[in-house]
Amino acid sequence: MEHESLNNWIWDGVYYHPHLFGGLMLTAALLGLSTSFFGGIGVPSLPYLWSNAGIFHKKKRGKKRVRVYMDGCFDLMHYGHANALRQAKALGDELVVGVVSDEEIISNKGPPVLSMEERLALVSGLKWVDEVIPNAPYAITEQFMKSLFNEHKIDYIIHGDDPCLLPDGTDAYALAKKAGRYKQIKRTEGVSSTDIVGRILLCLKDTERDNSSLNGEHHESISEDAHASQFLPTSRRIVQFSNGKGPGPNARIVYIDGAFDLFHAGHVEILKRARQLGDFLLVGLHTDHTVSEHRGKHHPIMHLHERSLSALACRYVDEVIIGAPWEVSKDMVTTFNISLVVHGTIAESNPLSPVGIDPYAVPKSMGIFRLLESPHNVTTTSIAQRIVSNHDAYMKRNAKKAESERKYYAEKKYVSGD
Repeated sequence: MEHESLNNWIWDGVYYHPHLFGGLMLTAALLGLSTSFFGGIGVPSLPYLWSNAGIFHKKKRGKKRVRVYMDGCFDLMHYGHANALRQAKALGDELVVGVVSDEEIISNKGPPVLSMEERLALVSGLKWVDEVIPNAPYAITEQFMKSLFNEHKIDYIIHGDDPCLLPDGTDAYALAKKAGRYKQIKRTEGVSSTDIVGRILLCLKDTERDNSSLNGEHHESISEDAHASQFLPTSRRIVQFSNGKGPGPNARIVYIDGAFDLFHAGHVEILKRARQLGDFLLVGLHTDHTVSEHRGKHHPIMHLHERSLSALACRYVDEVIIGAPWEVSKDMVTTFNISLVVHGTIAESNPLSPVGIDPYAVPKSMGIFRLLESPHNVTTTSIAQRIVSNHDAYMKRNAKKAESERKYYAEKKYVSGD
């Protein structure tokens, strides 16, 4: 009975205090004692005990996911913003994006073109973004940095290699650098919000010049290269933005086409609705010539490859046709196995262009066309008009920013990365 009660006592100890009794067994092993030392008690061999008590088993934990943070104004969202966020996501597992508040943009840069709601829709619509923090500060303050590290569990703060200075000339990311939690990415060449505003203002000047010329007034010509795009498209960049996956064998493929110029919140929402109608969304981007022909000679503002990257960056887009035909033909429907062709109710056209044939005549005759109610009435033209209506403010803002842009390019050095 004594052996039985002692045996039960040890088993209770092993069950309730495995680490303590594991230590005793380990001590016995080190002293060269066998388990029979304990009076023949039915104690299992050490390996068996260790495996069941889990003494030497490390607790399996999943690898900690690295969370990175990048902020910005994201006003007049373009492929340069998208590429910055793509690079930031590559430095971690989860990308959290801070969208700077309207008030902070006004005090540091000038009036934003897009509202906070529009900028949030654009950022949330990017395929690399996991979370969004609205109304982020323009500068990384100590209080906000602690909030990022403690509440949002951020590991690193990311920014481009171009300097971001506050009105007093100090570095907006000085604290993050001092804390050793800062990482840098390469700026995307050839585009900026300042450049796009410049293109729009140039179009305004060209339009005014054209109108006055009709009245017999003479104006000095403006060089077409004054705000020409500096973007140099490469196949590698397109691959980086692509999903790299085709539709499945029985996928329902939805097709939508357009200019998608000055990619805006209206584009994001209509693409989201189109994607919900099938398994794979194919987007057709019209050529610059086609857009100009149907919208006017000062369109598009962004050229074909710029517009293609903006569309590819959207999380709802699976594939794009770069230079899609104006008319959707039977051959095109068959080639891409298109199940449904959709078009939004809000679309721009040049009232002076001649009325041509219906580009959707074929899918309509096949019974695979559907008109989608556009969730927003915002258009490329309406955004351009916001800039025109605040002409002086944006001219002042651009003049200041253009100077820093010139300085950046004058002092630019090669930075590795993509």
